[in-house]
Amino acid sequence: MVWKRILLAGIVVLFFTNFLQAQNNWELKVDRDGIKVYTKKLDSSPLKAVKTVCTINTSLSVLTAVLLDVNGSLDWVYSTKSITLLKQVSPSELIYYSEIDVPWPASNRDFIVGIVVTQDERTKAVTVLGINKPNYLPEKKDIVRIQQSYSKWLITPIPQGGVKIEYELQVDPGGKVPAWLVNMFATKGPFETFKKLQQQVKKPVYSRRSFAFVKE
Repeated sequence: MVWKRILLAGIVVLFFTNFLQAQNNWELKVDRDGIKVYTKKLDSSPLKAVKTVCTINTSLSVLTAVLLDVNGSLDWVYSTKSITLLKQVSPSELIYYSEIDVPWPASNRDFIVGIVVTQDERTKAVTVLGINKPNYLPEKKDIVRIQQSYSKWLITPIPQGGVKIEYELQVDPGGKVPAWLVNMFATKGPFETFKKLQQQVKKPVYSRRSFAFVKE
């Protein structure tokens, strides 16, 4: 039936149109110092997803070393009060605990995340996934445990040198959080984090790191 083929074609076109719109409806909020911060509304949450994009003159191995250095995160991840490595699952996988310093009147937040590093053999792009593990440890008094979060780093080598970073974060801070505080962490947090990351990768401690699971 011709009309069925037309209907099927229409459904396919509609599906891909909606898919592409969902992928591209990021709204640019910050564009400074080579760092772009976007936000996007989510159907599943009243809070917005955040994406940060920038290029850094460094290597895949150095950036991977920075991301796997849990203790070093205190130097560059915005508003981190404390961070502890809980388990080194493998050279490319670990679990850590972190407490976020949140301005009054809100309570500090903490979270437990497992991160896994993989590389695409063809493109050499490195992906670092952050998987929320809220029940890995008992909750602490007067600190709100983040129950829902997801993060993804996509690190792509640039032919002329350096890497392009696309970082996406979806997080529900839980509890009662003022709108101004949510907005601050949605835009200021990623921007300040990436400004410090640009300097963190220059530290000599990371310059000679290499990994069997990351090929330049």
